Amino acid sequence: MVNILLAEDVHMIRGALVALLHLEPDLKVVSTVDRGDLIVQAALESRPDVAVIDHDLPGTDGLTAAMELHERLPECRTLILTSLGRPGILRRALLAQVHGFLLKDSPPDQLATAVRNVAAGKRVVDPQLALSAWDSPDIPLSPREVEVLRLAARGADTSEIAGCLYLSTGTVRNYLTAIVTKLGARSRIDAVRIAEDAGWIP
Repeated sequence: MVNILLAEDVHMIRGALVALLHLEPDLKVVSTVDRGDLIVQAALESRPDVAVIDHDLPGTDGLTAAMELHERLPECRTLILTSLGRPGILRRALLAQVHGFLLKDSPPDQLATAVRNVAAGKRVVDPQLALSAWDSPDIPLSPREVEVLRLAARGADTSEIAGCLYLSTGTVRNYLTAIVTKLGARSRIDAVRIAEDAGWIP
């Protein structure tokens, strides 16, 4: 029996996924959560074999939660579900050491198969998305620039970003100028759009 933790914030989708998985005699959903910041605690309590995690969750995004789960409960393997078939997101998922990456518009039977394969120690990645990720350019931003742009995308101004990252406002301005230049963007807002479209920031 493969025990599963399911993290999905949309109630109807979560219920449908639980029902779908319970149709399989060898799969059992032992815990469900609707926020990314609840995943680790729920996993520590229920000890699932596989965590099926929506990429876009409130509280903590799915990939960040997957990284935290890998650190706290490494024996639990992770399968990310996403509606965004962007190569950059797949690259981030692989860096987060997730074990599977499945698009939400995949045929329903593929979810059960993916869970079994991930539980068996295999890596599961949508083939078309894997090819597009292979062909896509590497992210041109440094990790610190990604942090700065992620905060900017959430609406933080220069002083707020500086406070969050323990930087001076002048340093943050320099980072933002470098980001806009590297991405060939017209403005900070345009840089956020480009990075989100590429899947470089959640």
